[in-house]
Amino acid sequence: MSPTANWNYPTAIKFGAGRIKELAEVCRSQGITRPLLVTDSGLARAPITTAALDSLLAAGLGAALFGDLKPNPIEANLLHGLQAYRAGGHDGVVAFGGGSGLDMGKLIAFMSGQSRPVWDFEDIGDWWTRADADGIAPVIAVPTTAGTGSEVGRAGVLTDERTHTKRIIFHPKMLPKVVICDPELTVGMPAKITAGTGMDAFSHCLEAYCAPGFHPMADGIAVEGMRLVAKSLRRAVQVPADLDARADMMAAAAMGATAFQKGLGGMHALSHPVGAVYDTHHGMTNATFMPYVLSFNRAAIDERITRLAAYMGLPNPGFDSFLAFVLKLRADIGVPHTLGELGVDDSQAELIAGMAIVDPSAAGNPVLLDLAGASAILSAASQGRVW
Repeated sequence: MSPTANWNYPTAIKFGAGRIKELAEVCRSQGITRPLLVTDSGLARAPITTAALDSLLAAGLGAALFGDLKPNPIEANLLHGLQAYRAGGHDGVVAFGGGSGLDMGKLIAFMSGQSRPVWDFEDIGDWWTRADADGIAPVIAVPTTAGTGSEVGRAGVLTDERTHTKRIIFHPKMLPKVVICDPELTVGMPAKITAGTGMDAFSHCLEAYCAPGFHPMADGIAVEGMRLVAKSLRRAVQVPADLDARADMMAAAAMGATAFQKGLGGMHALSHPVGAVYDTHHGMTNATFMPYVLSFNRAAIDERITRLAAYMGLPNPGFDSFLAFVLKLRADIGVPHTLGELGVDDSQAELIAGMAIVDPSAAGNPVLLDLAGASAILSAASQGRVW
């Protein structure tokens, strides 16, 4: 019997250097006359942010800036953003920045017309149907990093400080109306952030490709996304002004988030609680876990990884050559090899393992991620032992 599946792919994307100049026009095309530009605190005063805000104001739009966000946003950030949105009489959001700015922009737009608490819309079952779809404001997404792919996603991640967990808030209408992918905006990223976000894009593609299920569209996008990362991430880290490398990475980021509608896996299941407890960079955490999760999953993904290695042009294509490629790429761009190098000790290992196996991403792992498995991966990642 032939397989059946439901596929849903993303939104309008304006891709290319200099496309940020179209921001005001894009806002108007979606009926937004008073946009709230949402970004993180580290980017709020950056030249690319002030230039974007100035362009909106120069076009006669009633724009304002909200930049009170932690790197891993919490509910208080969302509540402050909603206050700013309502006080300014805004009618749409420009979500601007990396994952935190993009996610928070989408969450503010989503919650602007809701009367229930945000946690009532967690990505569990059909909880998204609780939302008033007509109360969701339009979003224009402008990524300034190349990793999370949140610009083409229908969800936002919010840290619940009560439980130290990252929770996913989902609704189909959270998908931005238009995305402006301008690689010039990523040129100023520090090498460490370029590396971490780039490996986040790679992990999205890799885990989507390895997730069980029938989704050849996602698989095709994922393998080409990984080829682009392999081709250009080192160059983007080492030569920041190389727009070709930056464009490849920006495309790979959107591709990864498009592909992972198929599923994620153990890298994300483990990095979510580590990030929530230790406040680590999400992409760098995924990258640190990557070889250990690959090894744990080997029996289920060996043949698939062999095909991937051949597509990527690796010598003697197979699981071992792909693992060697991952290890060398990590070393070349400064990814920590162990959790200790990431600043994560083993004092919370039992807590992290327990949180990982109930993380939504765990369901997509090609090998059942139970408590023993999560603990084994954590132990290997602490010791630097790729088995």
